[in-house]
Amino acid sequence: MSESELLSLAASYDSLIEPAQDALRAEFARRGMEPPMLEDKGWDEVTSQQLVTLRRYRDLSEAIVPRSMLESAGIFCFLQDQNFLRVDWGAAIALGGIRLQVRPEDVQAAEELLSQPIPESIEYAGQEEYLQPHCPRCGSIDVEFPSLFELNLPVSPATESWRCNTCACRWDVREHGDPAEVRGEA
Repeated sequence: MSESELLSLAASYDSLIEPAQDALRAEFARRGMEPPMLEDKGWDEVTSQQLVTLRRYRDLSEAIVPRSMLESAGIFCFLQDQNFLRVDWGAAIALGGIRLQVRPEDVQAAEELLSQPIPESIEYAGQEEYLQPHCPRCGSIDVEFPSLFELNLPVSPATESWRCNTCACRWDVREHGDPAEVRGEA
């Protein structure tokens, strides 16, 4: 990039993700350039937005994936009450948990994105493919590895118990092997 392009990029510094900000600062330092002073936008330019609650989640770990999906698609979203949940989990759950919110004009696109079916396989590293685990009873790929909280400790963290969200079947990989093997697919 030319120096003028770097200065132009620096003008949008706050919109860059942290690694990009780090790279920009490093490039200014490498070239011996002094980073420009950015104008303080001040509170008079802050505006509020009307948001609509799209989904509710009990745990932050459940809310992060859909938030990331929406952000990756360029849809502005916000997790309301995520910090309150950290302070007082019980009170936050009583008030409805974490709320995933979007702009009213983005509701339809966000719903379509979040309603997509779970893919049976995911290609990664260009050639390798990850096959989703399947329920040994009904074959559904809507399965999850229950959290230790749901398993009511003292369950060993090494326990590999899965649960199907379709038929509520539970199975242990150590007893039954890989779910794909149980169904005769592997």
